[in-house]
Amino acid sequence: MTALADIHTPADLAGLSAGQLSDLAAQVRTFLVDRVETTGGHLGPNLGAVELTIALHRVFRSPHDALLFDTGHQAYVHKLLTGRRDGFAALRQSGGVSGYPSRTESPHDLVENSHASTALSYADGLAKAFALRGTADRRVVAVVGDGALTGGMCWEALNNLGAAPDRPVVVVLNDNARSYDPTVGALAGHLRALRTGPTAGNLFTDLGLDYLGPVDGHDVAALESALIRARDLHRPVVVHCVTEKGRGHPPAETDEADRQHTIGPRTTAPAGESWTSVFASTIEQLGAERPDLVCLTAAMTQPTGLGRFARRFPERVFDVGIAEQHAVTSAAGLAMGGLHPVVAVYATFLSRAFDQVLMDVALHRLGVTFVLDRAGVTGPDGASHHGMWDASILPVVPGLRIAAPRDPARLVELLRAAVAVRDAPTVVRYPKASVGPDIPAVRRFGGCDVLREHPDARVLLVAVGPLAGVCLDAAEELATHDVPVTVVDPQWTAPLDPCLLKLSAAHHLVLAVEDTTVTGALGGRLAQALAAAGEPTRVATFALPGAFLPHASRSEILRAHGLDAAGITTTVLKRLSRPNHPEVTR
Repeated sequence: MTALADIHTPADLAGLSAGQLSDLAAQVRTFLVDRVETTGGHLGPNLGAVELTIALHRVFRSPHDALLFDTGHQAYVHKLLTGRRDGFAALRQSGGVSGYPSRTESPHDLVENSHASTALSYADGLAKAFALRGTADRRVVAVVGDGALTGGMCWEALNNLGAAPDRPVVVVLNDNARSYDPTVGALAGHLRALRTGPTAGNLFTDLGLDYLGPVDGHDVAALESALIRARDLHRPVVVHCVTEKGRGHPPAETDEADRQHTIGPRTTAPAGESWTSVFASTIEQLGAERPDLVCLTAAMTQPTGLGRFARRFPERVFDVGIAEQHAVTSAAGLAMGGLHPVVAVYATFLSRAFDQVLMDVALHRLGVTFVLDRAGVTGPDGASHHGMWDASILPVVPGLRIAAPRDPARLVELLRAAVAVRDAPTVVRYPKASVGPDIPAVRRFGGCDVLREHPDARVLLVAVGPLAGVCLDAAEELATHDVPVTVVDPQWTAPLDPCLLKLSAAHHLVLAVEDTTVTGALGGRLAQALAAAGEPTRVATFALPGAFLPHASRSEILRAHGLDAAGITTTVLKRLSRPNHPEVTR
């Protein structure tokens, strides 16, 4: 019996018998269930890709041959077979392996593609590069699964691959009929027809690619046979592998929601109410009040909190698959037709559709609301999933308004205000976290909530969204240093509220605290506006560095960059100790 612990490189798979491979697959599943239930992560997709990944590493020679996984969350087995078993003890935690392919971890990971539908374009480029550099013996394999084929980039790439018969790219279609939710659209029906028999037409061959399959994705011998044939064709070919998401783990196999697509760590502590659940109940209530309200999602009905709305108003929810660009422009059409669309996506994914937000929604002054879950630091999913870009990029869009609620009551209030806007796009953004208690305001000044006030305050903390709590804690600590502080929540970070400018001008030092990237953050825009008005107020932008941040918990990352009470207190004291308190941007 070959033990998983004996597999350090893909070469260790050579020579194993069918029985040994079967034993290895069972051990891999046991290992995955144990580790992922402990740390949290993507369980269902990887349970379904065990035999497929074993076969890939027996047929192809990674890293000489390029293996690309799309989406990247189905690469856990690949990591195990390439020597990273020990890192799973801290999977998606600081010091442990990433939940996605990572170039810094291993030469076997070529791309960090945790955003879907990109691998075929990478593969097209790699195959061209290998040919031009005289290394045409290197094969390029793109594993496309978990709904990624619904993304438009896949079809742009297939359009090019099908017209290049000398480009030896192997497209491994890991068909488990799902992303988070069941795969939607005409493609789902076409794949179903291909699975049921050879009489169906074939879109892939019509585009000029060869097609092999369907193949049982849990039969290593059948997979190897098909992959060897594909490898030896020396032309673009699709290998259609039919797999079962959650395979071999009954709780995943029977999970109708998403086959345990992703699970949290095993814990005995009750989870607090999340921002997503507050949104879920609010959007359902708004749906009951507003028959013109419709919702769109990119294959994430449940994760974005639209499940309750979908069950109550199924005809008013549109799952477009992993196709954010289409979702945004389809929303524009819905708005043109007299409805108010709410597009619920993760913050990190909206950047994929920036052009559509700018030109298809904002240019036409359409009332579309974007609800961005996982905004700011998200934690364990790492660099590609931190929602730290949208709040810096979106303010350049003319007319667009961005709301950042500090607590559950403000999320309800600001969401209601956002969907009431009919002549411009609106954004409501919140983190992946439990909500805290409501934070009352001392008074409202324009659209801003003053949360703490002192008549002698020379320092103003501008607290963006959920960072209001730590700003208030910092103000309390600063008071012990004889530094009186006023704390304000702007609620809407774009456009700038004139009352925020007035309040800022009344203070000597303003520190804007926001978990977005420093470039384009609120503090910089506030400093620019005050300078243009001739005000002498010094403004410090206290935000995240303009860098890709690794995976760790949200609290660890915020603390590491000083975005906690202690860090804010230290920053203010340092600014005040400098002559003339010069502006410092972080």
